[in-house]
Amino acid sequence: MDRPEYGEKTDPLIKTGTNDVVLVDKQKGCLSCRQVLAFLGFLGFVNVYCLRVNLSVAMVAMANTANSNVNQSDECPSNVTSKQQEGDFDWDEKTQGIILGSFFYGYIVTQIPGGWLGSRFSAKKLFGFGVLCTSLLTLVTPIAAKTSFALLIAVRVVEGIGEGVTFPAMHALWGKWAPPYERSRLAAFTYAGAQFGTVVALPISGLLCDSKWGWPSVFYVFGISGCLWFIIWMILVYETPSSHPRISQEEREYIEKSLGEEINSKSLYVPWLSIASSIRVWAIVLSHVANNWGFYTLLTCLPTYMKQILKFDLSQNGFISAIPYLLLWLIQTIGGRFADFLRERQILSTTTTRKLMNSLGLLLPATFLISTGYVGCNKILAVVFLTLAVGSGGFCMSGFNVNHLDIAPRYSGVLMGITNMFATIPGFVGPAIVGQLTNNQQTRGQWRIVFFICAAVYLQGFVTFLICGTGEEQPWNNSDSSGRGKYKPLKTVESDSDVEHPEHIQYGSHSDSD
Repeated sequence: MDRPEYGEKTDPLIKTGTNDVVLVDKQKGCLSCRQVLAFLGFLGFVNVYCLRVNLSVAMVAMANTANSNVNQSDECPSNVTSKQQEGDFDWDEKTQGIILGSFFYGYIVTQIPGGWLGSRFSAKKLFGFGVLCTSLLTLVTPIAAKTSFALLIAVRVVEGIGEGVTFPAMHALWGKWAPPYERSRLAAFTYAGAQFGTVVALPISGLLCDSKWGWPSVFYVFGISGCLWFIIWMILVYETPSSHPRISQEEREYIEKSLGEEINSKSLYVPWLSIASSIRVWAIVLSHVANNWGFYTLLTCLPTYMKQILKFDLSQNGFISAIPYLLLWLIQTIGGRFADFLRERQILSTTTTRKLMNSLGLLLPATFLISTGYVGCNKILAVVFLTLAVGSGGFCMSGFNVNHLDIAPRYSGVLMGITNMFATIPGFVGPAIVGQLTNNQQTRGQWRIVFFICAAVYLQGFVTFLICGTGEEQPWNNSDSSGRGKYKPLKTVESDSDVEHPEHIQYGSHSDSD
């Protein structure tokens, strides 16, 4: 039969005379349920990162530098009247690096379990309770800090354990909700909440620290916000399209038939050996590590750099530190739509699209970070290059970060857990290295070394993904517990002859015997 013209209303399932099936999304008008999920997931990650980065700014107010022997460079004199911070705690740079990195010791523990649990049980509940756990612990952080250093470290570690399940759980949820040709935009928008949360947390934390309530208010405000979000999430979000009471029949059929049998798959079997030996998985791992090395190093240490080297005061610090993450949020969101556009219009294949976006997201930050080390005391150029270095990393969201859903949608949560586990290592190694290099030695020369290390790690991620990355679904994604193929993979559309209106349709590969 003839294929429908653009915009023509059709049944969501159309036979084309071959074994291919054309799926048409007929959702019109109001927000779809998957778009609501993306928005609430976005707000969830806003809270996740508010809870994570608030300490980076609060640390500047908490640490007592009045009696420190910091060897600061006089190359960049301050043009504002400032005084040494008389905080509550005698923490040098090494100690601060340990505190900032302690979160990631817990965060790394729950990555793989989070992916497996999200794929096997309720990804919705896992994500929600992960944020709630971190929110409640954030509320007691001021008490822990004033009680003992060890208790503060313990609280931060457990916070990391709670937050560690969030990314794998959300990936597992999108494995059940995201039609293949919408993966980039839905995932990019959702995870962009992390960057928007950083944009919100940094300036607000600076203002709260300068307020009459002081640095403890930072933890109270964001802790309460996370608890309120949890209530809304648990009421409005559902595990699968089939369990959602308010979803339209058209949207449910479109999602379920796009994803085939994978949407309700809860097999206990995970092809661990195939995953561990897959060069495609390791390409994602190395890119993920590279991206997070630069991201976490700057996320946790940028406020310190703004204060000690560029000489911004505390209130300026939060706002200036937030600018790079505003650009990151914009690029991540726009990049997701651009990547899907390239694939839908058959301008580039999925593999080429992923490699292009990943290359932009790793090469550009490396270039701008190196440039930052050579701008001297020009504050404007320094802020511009740092903003571009952090912001351009947003292209990676449509590169390696969504690639788990391309190569193995059934195990996307597990894969995210695995790659994010390795990518968590920079969370505590990066700040520790910065603390070691800058301890009592806050100079531009030492920070230049920090930037060069980040650039080198970025480059290795770029090279490995360019050589070994792919957008093709892997054979082991369709194996049952015996290791034999059970489900037929979705057909990847790579040429114009496959589809006339790719922005509205999706191909599956189902035979009559299925």
